Amino acid sequence: MAKEFRQKIRQKNTDNSGFGDNASGRFINKNGLPNVNRKGVNVFNRFSWYHTMLELSTFNFLSYLVIAYILVNLFFALIYYLIGVEHLTGIDKSDPVSEFIDVFFFSSQTFTTVGYGRIAPVGFMASLVATFEAFLGLLTFAIATGLFYGRFSRPRAYLKFSDIALIAPFKNKTALMFRLAPYKNNSLTDADVIVSAAIEVIENSVPKSNFYTLKTQLSKINTLALNWTIVHQIDEDSPFFGFSDEDFKNTHIEIIVHVRAFDEVFSNTVVQRTSYVSDEIIYGAKFIPMYYPDKDNQSTVLNLDKMNHYQQADLPIFQEENE
Repeated sequence: MAKEFRQKIRQKNTDNSGFGDNASGRFINKNGLPNVNRKGVNVFNRFSWYHTMLELSTFNFLSYLVIAYILVNLFFALIYYLIGVEHLTGIDKSDPVSEFIDVFFFSSQTFTTVGYGRIAPVGFMASLVATFEAFLGLLTFAIATGLFYGRFSRPRAYLKFSDIALIAPFKNKTALMFRLAPYKNNSLTDADVIVSAAIEVIENSVPKSNFYTLKTQLSKINTLALNWTIVHQIDEDSPFFGFSDEDFKNTHIEIIVHVRAFDEVFSNTVVQRTSYVSDEIIYGAKFIPMYYPDKDNQSTVLNLDKMNHYQQADLPIFQEENE
């Protein structure tokens, strides 16, 4: 690292990062969500369950619904069984296992308001429980339907980021690079990117994070159809000016990426974020092209499998002033 840079970062610190100097750890997770643990409120007020269910992966979302459905029916089946199977008509009473299985399926039919009719409640208690379960089932399926619609209709950017960022040669200098690309057939226009860097420094024996806005060669494009390589040239105005491979490895660095674009179908703005830490920055490499014309030269092929493909590259030798 340059001598002057060891003592003081040359670029002015930015104050619009959204994180304070005393924040620690990774600021933005790879999935784009802030790495913040909130305390001081109970768990019911700490989370927005609607947002949580919308943010879940499809597999987890469906798994939670199925598990909740099974547990609810097991709970009501146990209540019916404790009331007594004699209060349910049509039960197979050959053995306790068959009785409980019939009670479970009666609960599922009541919960979904299907009601085939083979098994029916007899008496006040069984009828009361069945009435409450049917009412709960109506409310539950209304909520589940709303969540399905919210997940299906919510506009998303559907962007795939490279897992790594590179320090690559660029115009006889070096540059920090990473790339992104849409992986679905959504149409994104007027895309712009904001890139910030968080660099940990020691002031008065106390670690502190300084934030810097990184200037990019191209901060906005009209149409995001292919991959977009974001380039920050490391020159005298860059906070990484003079950084060597060891400096990138030994300094706690986080590159925070904020991408915003306009989705023409939803007629709405979509946003996606990610970040890169020191261990995810590769020094002396360049990306391999990931799109090429098809064999008939009639269209362009975007190969998303090559998002993280790179090759080693020699960087220009940096000569520090007054060294």
